Amino acid sequence: MGAYILRRLLLIIPTLIGIMLVNFTLTQFVPGGPIEQIAAQIQGEGDAFRNISGGGAEAGQAAPSGYEGARGLPPEFIAQLEQEFGFDKPPVERFFTMLWNYLRFDFGTSWFRSISVVDLVLEKMPVSITLGLWSTVIAYVISIPLGIRKAMRDGSRFDTWTSGVIIMAYAIPAFLFAVLLMVLFAGGSYWQIFPLRGLTSDNFGDLSAWGKIKDYAWHATLPVLAATISSFATLTLLTKNSFLDEINKQYVMTARAKGLTERRVLYGHVFRNAMLIVIAGFPAMFLGVFFGSSILIETIFSLDGLGRLGFEAAVQRDYPVIFGTLYVFGLLSLVVGILSDLMYVFVDPRIDFEKRAG
Repeated sequence: MGAYILRRLLLIIPTLIGIMLVNFTLTQFVPGGPIEQIAAQIQGEGDAFRNISGGGAEAGQAAPSGYEGARGLPPEFIAQLEQEFGFDKPPVERFFTMLWNYLRFDFGTSWFRSISVVDLVLEKMPVSITLGLWSTVIAYVISIPLGIRKAMRDGSRFDTWTSGVIIMAYAIPAFLFAVLLMVLFAGGSYWQIFPLRGLTSDNFGDLSAWGKIKDYAWHATLPVLAATISSFATLTLLTKNSFLDEINKQYVMTARAKGLTERRVLYGHVFRNAMLIVIAGFPAMFLGVFFGSSILIETIFSLDGLGRLGFEAAVQRDYPVIFGTLYVFGLLSLVVGILSDLMYVFVDPRIDFEKRAG
């Protein structure tokens, strides 16, 4: 197993380089780069030139050629912008400079916010933690018992009507469910039970420890429910199908023939094998919810998280933020893939990825 883990760890390096290279190459052909963004602001709005120091070549990104939006501005000013952003260097040099900085976890500074990328991500992290952690926990707490119950009563009236509810939950987009929750429970047209926006109240700092917990839970309820609906439906069906597959196997029939109770058969034999795929998939599911925070849900509930940060960075062509977060999240995804394999081995020691790889 050690050799398998070592191979997977070594594969992280070329995989990350490939991810960064593909996305870096795409930026060479995307119109409306950061210099054009600044030029458009100066020409269209008359705003003073923003403080863009701290970006430079360490972000290592490419600018579109021509700068159509910069026409009419002094060439000296455009040249200064190119130097500030590092666009006066060849693309290959910028790419390798970016990789070297990222290997040292030096992600530079946002071009349009005058704050380091790390500090900016940490500032938005509480929203992603709220949506990702609690929606994953709620999905597992509800879906696993419900999936087991549906498997044990397969074909019954309970299984039929719960399947209908699950299919409806899976079919409803998360943002549409968020709007429905807001209309029903946040003062839209019916009840005003939950707050309309934010994760905390204005007087959050003045509350007691217990008051802060209640205030946080009060604000987080609706956005967490909206983020949970699709993963809840998927995980319930996955649990049910996994248990059904195990229940129909020969070893379960043998256990029943020996006179074991249904509860002993279910939790002593079926549970461990059936839950293998469910439990092992927890790291990947958590990462997907945690870093896949919906820009629509964040916008609806006025939450300033990683989803909105990524959207605004893409619109502004804030390459240090885009590529810094891409590198970190890509690295975490690859590590989580290894953790998922380790979870398989932990749940079922009979699995040996090293022999299968050989």
